Amino acid sequence: DLSGSIATPDVKLNLGGEFIKESTATTFLRQRGYGWLLEVEDDDPEDNKPLLEELDIDLKDIYYKIRCVLMPMPSLGFNRQVVRDNPDFWGPLAVVLFFSMISLYGQFKVVSWIITIWIFGSLTIFLLARVLGGEVAYGQVLGVIGYSLFPLIVIAPVLLVAGSFEVVSTLIKLFGVFWAAYSAASLLVGEEFKTKKPLLIYPIFLLYIYFLSLYTGV
Repeated sequence: DLSGSIATPDVKLNLGGEFIKESTATTFLRQRGYGWLLEVEDDDPEDNKPLLEELDIDLKDIYYKIRCVLMPMPSLGFNRQVVRDNPDFWGPLAVVLFFSMISLYGQFKVVSWIITIWIFGSLTIFLLARVLGGEVAYGQVLGVIGYSLFPLIVIAPVLLVAGSFEVVSTLIKLFGVFWAAYSAASLLVGEEFKTKKPLLIYPIFLLYIYFLSLYTGV
């Protein structure tokens, strides 16, 4: 008469001086050569980056570039060439989207149209600059044109207040367009253009007039 019981095998692993008790299923898998199923990869530090860093968004850099656009006078001491020489995509896109959201008082159908004008308008300026002998990349033009929309955003609340005064409203619009066009042209129109500067400044000025017309609904 045989009687008794079979106890569950107690298998322990020595990992760095610590004993870890394994279950029967774990032991079975290891004995059959399937231990690789139980392996856990160490977390990669690259996968734990913050979202802004993962998308390559530098808020301080964007803020500095916006200040460079709003204050284009060289005497103010800003290194304005960083807007052209170190282009980014998310900053100008945010400015264009913000301008789109306030244009025509929230009619969302203009958002895609303004983004299209920004992309293809910048492409036109880029092609013209290259034809005139300028050494500029499309990404640089896209960033400068996008950031330089910010002066039009600044004058938007002023237009809401002074909109009933036609003369004052017209002067504010002209000031905003000249402000934006000057900020963009001073970055894009370099010394390499020499006597051909008006050929590039004029289409930049027209582009911002068109942006303003999309805001005011003219």
